[in-house]
Amino acid sequence: QVQLVESGGGLVQAGASLRLSCAASGGTFSSYAMGWFRQAPGKEREFVVAIAWSGTNTAIADSVKGRFTISRDNAKNTVYVQMNSLKPEDTAVYYCAAKSGGSRWNTPTSPRQYDVWGQGTQVTVSS
Repeated sequence: QVQLVESGGGLVQAGASLRLSCAASGGTFSSYAMGWFRQAPGKEREFVVAIAWSGTNTAIADSVKGRFTISRDNAKNTVYVQMNSLKPEDTAVYYCAAKSGGSRWNTPTSPRQYDVWGQGTQVTVSS
């Protein structure tokens, strides 16, 4: 199965943008639905965005709708989340996750549905 490595996190001011990347290796990336989750201190891991293995369908949490978008480049074995208009409440560790199989439209939104996780990257948004 794939291994995942996130990058692109950092410290930014409110209103700024960041693009997180998740590079996959060791598996057939194009057969995995991919998702991003985040976890703030003292809170549960929450869904952010997901994209089907086909790239034809995405899911986005209401809290980030209109600000975050997910995309994938199967030639580069990489999934991205573009985060615009960042807010202090977006501060969290962001995790990339992969789920094998499923329909071409499948965009899992529960952490329990995912098979593989990255180590996470910290995003801190100052006010």
